[in-house]
Amino acid sequence: MALFGTDGVRGLANGTLTAELALTLAQATAVVLGQGRIATARKAAGKRLTAVIARDPRISGQFLSAAVEAGLASSGVDVLDAGTLPTPAAAFLIGDIDADFGVMISASHNPAPDNGIKIFARGGVKLPDVVEQRIEEAMAGPKLQPTGGDVGRVTRFSDAEDRYVMHLLASLPHRLDGLHVVVDCAHGAASGVSPETFRNAGAKVTVIGADPDGININDGVGSTHLSLLAAEVVRTGADLGIAHDGDADRCLAVDASGAVIDGDQIMAILAVSMKQRGVLRGDTLVATVMSNLGLHRAMAEHGITVETTAVGDRYVLERMNEGGFSLGGEQSGHVIMSRFATTGDGVLTGLHLAAEMARTGRSLASLASVMTVFPQVLVNVRGVERTRATDPDVVDAVSLASEALGDSGRVLLRPSGTEPMVRVMVEAASPEDAQRIADELADVVRG
Repeated sequence: MALFGTDGVRGLANGTLTAELALTLAQATAVVLGQGRIATARKAAGKRLTAVIARDPRISGQFLSAAVEAGLASSGVDVLDAGTLPTPAAAFLIGDIDADFGVMISASHNPAPDNGIKIFARGGVKLPDVVEQRIEEAMAGPKLQPTGGDVGRVTRFSDAEDRYVMHLLASLPHRLDGLHVVVDCAHGAASGVSPETFRNAGAKVTVIGADPDGININDGVGSTHLSLLAAEVVRTGADLGIAHDGDADRCLAVDASGAVIDGDQIMAILAVSMKQRGVLRGDTLVATVMSNLGLHRAMAEHGITVETTAVGDRYVLERMNEGGFSLGGEQSGHVIMSRFATTGDGVLTGLHLAAEMARTGRSLASLASVMTVFPQVLVNVRGVERTRATDPDVVDAVSLASEALGDSGRVLLRPSGTEPMVRVMVEAASPEDAQRIADELADVVRG
């Protein structure tokens, strides 16, 4: 079974994800990422490689980051420990100081007992599959074992947060003066930096979910639990609410009435704004196949092309890099603004969403009305082979359903990449129609 998943190595901390595994993974990373052209030149000049490491507040992040630091330093890599910061902050800092690579210790939106190790290459970009495979293979091979003065140093990255905050503020097209924002930090990595940045941008800020104790991350708060944020926005009369996940690479929002604004709606707002300001490269938005039909229709009405990819922010980013595009993301709130970030950045996204409200003087509900959200139903058909998605009977049933829906909806069947399951997604003009058609197709998939 492959060690790397769709977003690094993830598992139960001290269960499948042990200190020993973290140390060995770090040593193998030093071997593989130390073979690049620039890294080789640096070592030839007698310089040690440099890596940035950060983590979210999970209690297990303490021993895992110590293990990663030990693995890197014992391999002759100098480590700059940035402490508790969002994943996109770690990615930014790698590029900002021209580090050779970096590591983020986080399991994102997963519960507290889990943790993960994400590795970024030079420039703060995610590793391609082939490099992850090389690292996994190198874990069984010889390690770098310098001695004496050639071992790496571990030092505190003392101005890491300040650098990141200044970068975020410099990206804004408009200050947030006059806006009242409720920020839900999911008791996660953004608990310090997100409220600070919104305040520095001029907003009045009410904060919830910003008291991490190592075990309460994502527990009833954050982007996967929006009811508390919605209630707080309504209670305080705020203009909007911003919700992060544990490592703050996501952003979802709620408007002044408490209605949820998902990633598709956020992308629609940002895409239209960026096109108006002449900064939407190629007048193109990159989204996944799961993005709502309403997003496609809204973009077409504004002369914006939507390119679709498989589900996963890494695939969105790959297409953005290939086409030189400036905006992309997922319905879940992973929004990538490539002019300012190499990965999804929830704080950056929230700031730019609020900045568009300030720039236009419009409410979030008004801005979100650019897109009509089609009712969407997802049914997971478990215990069936992935090949059922291409069975002739299933294909015929999908074709008939698509014809019946016409321009008022769509059907998508997607086999799971990790388990025997086929996902049936239906969008229609009404929730009842979407549910009925999804259930009918699910029955056909079951056979």
